[in-house]
Amino acid sequence: MIPDHIKSVIELKLDDEIISSKNQTGGDINYASIIKLSDGKSLFLKWNSSAYEYMFEAESKGLKILSDANTDLLIPDVVEAGKDFLLLSLLVPGSENSESAYNFGTELAKLHKHSADTFGLDHDNFIGKLPQSNHQLQNWADFFVSERIEPQIKLGIQSGKFENNLIRIVDAFHKTVQDLFPNEQPALLHGDLWSGNYMFTKSGAASIYDPAVYYGHREMDIAMTRLFGGFSSDFYEGYNSEYPLADGFEGRVELCNLYPILVHANLFGGGYVRRANEILRQYS
Repeated sequence: MIPDHIKSVIELKLDDEIISSKNQTGGDINYASIIKLSDGKSLFLKWNSSAYEYMFEAESKGLKILSDANTDLLIPDVVEAGKDFLLLSLLVPGSENSESAYNFGTELAKLHKHSADTFGLDHDNFIGKLPQSNHQLQNWADFFVSERIEPQIKLGIQSGKFENNLIRIVDAFHKTVQDLFPNEQPALLHGDLWSGNYMFTKSGAASIYDPAVYYGHREMDIAMTRLFGGFSSDFYEGYNSEYPLADGFEGRVELCNLYPILVHANLFGGGYVRRANEILRQYS
């Protein structure tokens, strides 16, 4: 049930009454409902009373950044954002076919063509419920290690998931990965692109949401689509038709996915901890 204080804030902001709500499942972090207003409009509401104070504000900024890229990807509109809730436009789900999957790939490639002078972002945000630092750096390997890998290792050591000596291999890891990534301009990334963070809408266009936006190496997004089984072959064909991946990408997928694996290790422990250790030592 929607907390009374959130319901009151929304009704005051919209000058309308919430007449019904239908709980949605599938999220690991936040509660969610489809709400219906007295004027007949339906919206998507997510909330978390124990969220970091600026978590939903950061998500709101990320959605706007993706929307401003002006691709044909459908990005939910932010209706209202509070410290413990986010109210979004409601997108009607549809079904995937070869054409829609191919177009999804081409539009993500267009998103990745949006660039910046540095890797990172002008503000920090979150991946899942974990803070994500985005200090801006000129070199991708430096950013990858200092802003993505090292903070997650330190977090895991603090919680007891990782052994203390794991941080000692970071320098060797940094030297190894310095020359592994192809030299490319920073690309605008969704940042958390797995199957739970996109859907095909009734119009056939793909929608992406729940972002962890930053400017990074585009292989990070594509590798993450492979982390839990992969997207359709039409998606990858569409992507490469618009913005072909550099040679050797297949050999870098696991390296790119070290970051989300570390995130999952810190959130869920278990086999993710073992896999993170294996990858770190493989490249050190």
